[in-house]
Amino acid sequence: MLYHLLYPLADTFIIFNVFKYITFRALGAALTTLVICLLFGPWLIRILTEKKIRQPIREDVPSRHLAKGETPTMGGTLLLVAITLSTLLWADLSNRYVWIVLLLTAGYGLIGFLDDYLKLIKKERRGMGIKGRYKLLAQLLLALIVGIVLYFDPNFPKILAVPFLKPEIFAPDLGWLYIIFALLVIAGASNAVNLTDGLDGLAIGPVTIAAGAYLLLAYVSGHAVIAKYLQITYIAGSGELSIFCGAMVGAGLGFLWYNTYPAQVFMGDVGSLALGGALGTVAVVSKHEMLLILVGGLFVVETLSVIFQVASFKWRGKRIFEMTPIHHHFELKGWAEPKIIVRFWIISIILALAALGTLKLR
Repeated sequence: MLYHLLYPLADTFIIFNVFKYITFRALGAALTTLVICLLFGPWLIRILTEKKIRQPIREDVPSRHLAKGETPTMGGTLLLVAITLSTLLWADLSNRYVWIVLLLTAGYGLIGFLDDYLKLIKKERRGMGIKGRYKLLAQLLLALIVGIVLYFDPNFPKILAVPFLKPEIFAPDLGWLYIIFALLVIAGASNAVNLTDGLDGLAIGPVTIAAGAYLLLAYVSGHAVIAKYLQITYIAGSGELSIFCGAMVGAGLGFLWYNTYPAQVFMGDVGSLALGGALGTVAVVSKHEMLLILVGGLFVVETLSVIFQVASFKWRGKRIFEMTPIHHHFELKGWAEPKIIVRFWIISIILALAALGTLKLR
């Protein structure tokens, strides 16, 4: 909105020329969401507390979690509102990729909101919310729509960009299979973040780090000169997603102020499903899908720990870990919760830096 209102005035007032730069608007988006979350966080926490919208605690989790049963949840609502408003305020709204990411994020947020609403407010299915298969089906359907839209976009390459390899050397054209590939990336990222959201600040920290990494990745992919220099796939218009990622970074930092240990509020599925889906969609549009495995390596490990645990117990009758997702394993091993959280953040930072380092390795 500001881009469309103020940038045209640059011919008269040179100061408005700054709105041409994605870097300036990404910073503006980050600061906007940060301020929104810091200002309205206490108000939301008070409302959620008064409505007794509290985090449900599983019976099989470590006993220390029982005290968290009074902590309000669904704080992800503030995250989504802040990110959406900030993106609408600072981004070029004629950019189709901005709308794809915004609508997917809103759709996943709605799925999470309904799930939280049913299990926390309506108390349906004994607090279980939407049935797992229906929730997954809805996620896959929305991701499928994104895949189809991108597939029929004549300007969007349906190739698989592989880290360390130049596009001209190896970048297979997936054809219609790209739709399935995009679907798996988006839905997979969403559920991976959702699984990670089990300790105070454990999910929002790595999400913020990953969003910061993709802010840079989207920018270089959308910059013709830099993309050519780095020998990566150029996606015209994808740089505008840096504004969305900047909004995610600011919102993540603002929410972490209240979500850090000991948490005053949890994000709930409304936040984790949407943020994960947003990261997956940005990865797909910027043609850095494979790098998401590295940038979001922590989410991958959390997900694999659950898969391996289930498979091992089903086939061998034995557990690999004390409990999954893996952060609970370390809890039962005696690690203090803040130690687990901070160490996982450190791992996320290292992985994000490693992913950015691959840009020069071609």
